[in-house]
Amino acid sequence: MATCEVCGNDYWMTFEVRTVSGDVHTFDSFECAAHKLAPICEHCQVKIVGHGVEVNGRFFCCGHCARSTVSGDGAQIRDAVGARPS
Repeated sequence: MATCEVCGNDYWMTFEVRTVSGDVHTFDSFECAAHKLAPICEHCQVKIVGHGVEVNGRFFCCGHCARSTVSGDGAQIRDAVGARPS
């Protein structure tokens, strides 16, 4: 058994997540993994669990938050994956 690094639960079905940087994290649920690893929107501060939007290395939960924060590049952001350019 292993212990979740977020909640401390000692659970036989824990799992490991390896990040790009090589760090290894142990969790007992996806909820704990998201709590620890999900980026935070720079505009509204929510955890980004879905696709989100990245603009010049800054992360946002949606196009609205990105456009509200980023000048210039923010105006070109489309909210839908695979959206056709105008």
